[in-house]
Amino acid sequence: MSKPGPAMGRPEGRIDRLISLPFSKSLEISYKSLKVRFFRSLITVSSLVLAVSFLSFVLVNLDIAAGLLKHGGRDAARALMQAGYDVNLADGSVAMSAKERWIVILSLLVCTVGIVNAQLMSVTERFSEIGVMKCLGALDSMILRLFVMEAAMQGLVGATLGAILGCFFSLLAGAARFGLSSWGYFPWLSVLSSVGISVLAGCLLSLIGVFYPAMLAARMEPINAIRAEH
Repeated sequence: MSKPGPAMGRPEGRIDRLISLPFSKSLEISYKSLKVRFFRSLITVSSLVLAVSFLSFVLVNLDIAAGLLKHGGRDAARALMQAGYDVNLADGSVAMSAKERWIVILSLLVCTVGIVNAQLMSVTERFSEIGVMKCLGALDSMILRLFVMEAAMQGLVGATLGAILGCFFSLLAGAARFGLSSWGYFPWLSVLSSVGISVLAGCLLSLIGVFYPAMLAARMEPINAIRAEH
């Protein structure tokens, strides 16, 4: 009787080691996919740029107003209240108006819906590609990772552009409202923090928007994906 080989003594069908897609390869595939679908990606990025730029614009405006209030006292407070800011002289804080808060929330919601819609269309266009990848052994986690990485790259680019644009136009608006002297009270650390928050918010929106489409793509049966008509 022959000696048991290394494959004997294991349950039938057991796989010792799964073949996983390296991170660098996943990044390369995601980047190439974005290049191929450049105009589709541009829809997602442009919606992020608009939403994040408005968020950055509002936050940086508040930072400029807070700097003016800190150095200008009651005169600055009156000017800020005439400009529509909610000013609290007791603790020296400036807040956005209720109208601005609702506009920011609605713009972010509309942006998220737009991202979900764009990603769903992207999944529909790639049914056959997804089916082939799964037939070749791609795991659900691999498909999910590719979509998430694409969304992360779109989110980082769109959010960064939007945050910079929003900050730039906020500086121009502050100079137009309160004069160039407002730049002398510019709180750089607070502004950088607001820009960073805007970038993080944009990336988070992009990831939230891609979650459902990515799960839909990852759970598709290979044969159904290949046969799908779109």
